[in-house]
Parts: sequence; structure tokens; C-alpha cells
Amino acid sequence: MKAGGARVLGLACLLAAQASAAPVPLKATLLMRSPDPRLERSRLERQFLGHPGGPASDGMEVALEEGQFELQAADAAVALTKQPAESPETARAAAQAAEKAGAAVLVTDLPAAWTLAVADAVKLPVINIGEAADRLREQDCRPRLLHIAPSERMRTDALAQTLVARKWNKLLLLVGPGEDDALRAAAAQASIKRYGLQVVATKPFKLSGDPRERDLANPLLLTAGSSYDAVWVVDSDGEFARGLPYRTVLPRPVVGDAGLVALAWHAQFERYGAPQVSRRFAKAAGRPMTASDWSAWMAGKALVAAAVAAPKGPSARWAQVLAATPLDGSKGTSLSFRAWDGQLRQTMLLTDGQGVISQAPVEGVLHPVNVLDTLGADAPEKRCRTMP
Repeated sequence: MKAGGARVLGLACLLAAQASAAPVPLKATLLMRSPDPRLERSRLERQFLGHPGGPASDGMEVALEEGQFELQAADAAVALTKQPAESPETARAAAQAAEKAGAAVLVTDLPAAWTLAVADAVKLPVINIGEAADRLREQDCRPRLLHIAPSERMRTDALAQTLVARKWNKLLLLVGPGEDDALRAAAAQASIKRYGLQVVATKPFKLSGDPRERDLANPLLLTAGSSYDAVWVVDSDGEFARGLPYRTVLPRPVVGDAGLVALAWHAQFERYGAPQVSRRFAKAAGRPMTASDWSAWMAGKALVAAAVAAPKGPSARWAQVLAATPLDGSKGTSLSFRAWDGQLRQTMLLTDGQGVISQAPVEGVLHPVNVLDTLGADAPEKRCRTMP
């Protein structure tokens, strides 16, 4: 054989050996609603506190880029694809197609009904990063459905603990007209009862162009006639709540969906390496990091951790690895998934939109096992029948 041919053959063998040695990636598919009404330009411009600031893919891509060194050291890899969905049916079809294409994990930023359609359509672990509905952790839970986004009950427990710590015990509860508002108000009332607070009055509000209903959107009329320490507003849309602080009859704080809000993350959090996380995200995405971005970032970190923990293992193992691997969320404590509902334990941040005022669980709150389980449904309150 001529020397040139030998070199070509040797190069081919080397490339074949390198290809055979390449790590088998953990394949993940991100399912996102498209078009997403939360990401309409007018809503993004108003920057409602607690609402998404951009697509979930931004946070996941930042986490996967940050994890490259760790993945390479473990001879592991993660491959992420993105798939839009226009309805529960298209979300289900996309999930099934991803499973057939070799995906090992699905990540969803979808409404509750869509998330359930995906979880019921496949045998893969599903990571929910966008839906806070408690029913996904309770009566509508699924055995392979994990939740990084904090539940609504976690947010309301964080607020209730903060109110107790400040001795703001008497509350005026204002509730919006939507179905989501009613469910979220029920979570608020459960937290209020859990921590011994008192609702002095509950009043509905409504933004309407009908002049006969103008009184239902008047903060002065809505906050008159009662004595209270704070006003708790439940407004999933956000438009009414943002105009409520400093417009109440009594000079009292507003909490809930305006004023003081409990979130998974805020870009002004300044402890435990959080500023570096927010700066890396802002540099990559060109915008501040929101709570939704943190959930997406944590999903990326969870995928990296699973791939590193089981780089050579079968896909079936990744569901167990995801649920069992502790995670670092730059919140000062190790985060882990609860066995009874699949929810990620985590610290909540209390913010007014300008900075982080405090954290929850608040100092002095105790728990026999893990103080993070004082946020959200604890094991004795378990309503999920499909989890161990």
C-alpha cells in the first residue's frame, strides 16, 4: 500500500475510534407554548412582577453552557431540542415524537392541562418549569412528573410566614375575577389558616370598560370599611395589582401580586453567588433574569447533574437520578425533590421589584425534618396517590 493511502486509512481509523468514544448524550426536549400570550410584546414591556420576561430556552441554554466543563470531565453530554406546541393535542404529539426520536427527558413550559397531556402520553420523566398550579402536585400528580417551578402554595406560605414575622396579622383579601384567581385565592386562604392569620374581609375586583362596574376597580372603595394590617391581592393578570400600592385608604402594605411578592428568583438577589448567575444570564440573554428564567436554568442544571451521575447508564435510570440528585440553585442551601409530590424544595425570595427584602422560610420557623418543607404541602398533607 502506498504511503498516502496508509495515511488516509490511518486517519479514517482514528476518526472512527474517536466517534465510537464520543459520549452518548442525554437527549432532552423542551416543549413550549407557541404563541405564548405571556410573552406578548405589550406584556413584556410592562414587566409584570412574577411574570416571564422571555422564552424558557434562554435559561436552559445558559445552564448547559455553564455545565460543559463538568460534562466533559465526566465524559458525558446533554443534547437539547426545542419544540413549540399550539394546543394540548400538539403538545401530546410532540412529546410522543420526541420519545420515539430517543429523548430521555421532557421539559415543559406549558399550562397545567397541557402538561398533564404530555405526562400521560409518554413514559419519560417530565420536568415542569412553568406551571405553579397545586393540582399538578396533588390530585393530578403523576409518578414521573417533577416540578422546579415553585407551587402556588409555596409562594403563599412564604408570604404568610413573612406576615407573621412582621405581626401583620389582619388581612384584607382582594381577589380577581378569573378561574386562576379563585384557585390561587384558595391557596392563599390555606396558608393564612396554616399560620394563624385573620382575613377581616374578602372583596372581588374587576377591571372593566362597563361604567356600571367601575366601582369594582376603585382601590379607595375596595379598601374602605375595614381595619387591616396589610392588603393581600390575588391578580393573575397583574394589571390591577400593579396600581394598588400607595392607593389604599389606610397606609398599609400590599402583598401577593404587587407590593411584596414571593418569587423563586430576582435579579437583585445578592447572596450565595446569585449576582454572578444573574450577570451571566443577562450577558447571554440581554435582559434581567426572572423567576421563570431561574426555573429554566435549574432544569438545565438538573439535566447536567443527571448526565454526570449516570453518563453510561440506560435511559430508564435518568428518571431516578433526576429525582435523587441534590442541586445547587445559588440560594444558600442544597435543593432536592420531594418524594411525595415531585416538587423541588427551595428557598423563596420576598421582593418589591427593586430588591430582595427577605427570604422564606423565615428565621424561627421550625420543621422536624427539613425546614424547606414548611413551604408548600408537607408529607402529612399528601394528596398525591401515585407517588410513594
